[in-house]
Amino acid sequence: MNVLLHRAIAVALLAAASIAAAGVDRTASAADEAPVVVELFTSQGCNTCPPADAYLGELAKRRDVIALSLHVDYWDYIGWKDPYAITVATQRQRAYASQFGKGFVYTPQMVVDGAAEAVGSHRAVVAREIESARAVAGKFAVHIVYKGNDTMTVSLPAAPAGGKTATVWLVMFDGTHTTDIERGENSGKKLTYYNVVREFRAIGTWSGKAMTIPVKAEDEGRAGCAVLVQVDGTGRIIGAGKVAFAEQR
Repeated sequence: MNVLLHRAIAVALLAAASIAAAGVDRTASAADEAPVVVELFTSQGCNTCPPADAYLGELAKRRDVIALSLHVDYWDYIGWKDPYAITVATQRQRAYASQFGKGFVYTPQMVVDGAAEAVGSHRAVVAREIESARAVAGKFAVHIVYKGNDTMTVSLPAAPAGGKTATVWLVMFDGTHTTDIERGENSGKKLTYYNVVREFRAIGTWSGKAMTIPVKAEDEGRAGCAVLVQVDGTGRIIGAGKVAFAEQR
């Protein structure tokens, strides 16, 4: 009888351990639902950018990554004006430079979850930073409901134990653009760009409490939008989500 009792206890302990492990795994799976944000600062006037642009296109296909192409305007002076360059991209990159302790900006640069940066064409380094970002605890998924007619709602959960104050950014982006470059460093090339950011603006401030933000944004011609919840504006991204308009229309 003692042997049978010991066996029963052992089986019960193993079962309890399995349940506990499953609980941990479920928590990890829930955390994995929050995608990693990769921002590529690029320009059609930069001849070292095309490999990074192509890599961003590959990242854009991943469900666990929000890949965004931000075209800066400081390369326009060399003979080719980038039609997708926006001043806010240059401003954002300069803010990151200050955060990372750099006295300069450069292209192609990828910033991962607002917390790490690397040359955009250095695939192994970027891939490593993406995996590191996936392992960071506490990040949450942002829920976006697209209602059509330039209207959507953004829902953010409450933080488990309070939370840091963070900026809520709305990012509107196009799908794929292919351009024949006629002048500048890439003269004569046909280049393709992915998830090209056309609008980047703050829509609220999150302080750890559950909240819903109604949003009006021009969706005509846009492929989709992303919402980033970012500490100190350009600090670590602690929440993110995206929606593809084409799938909703």
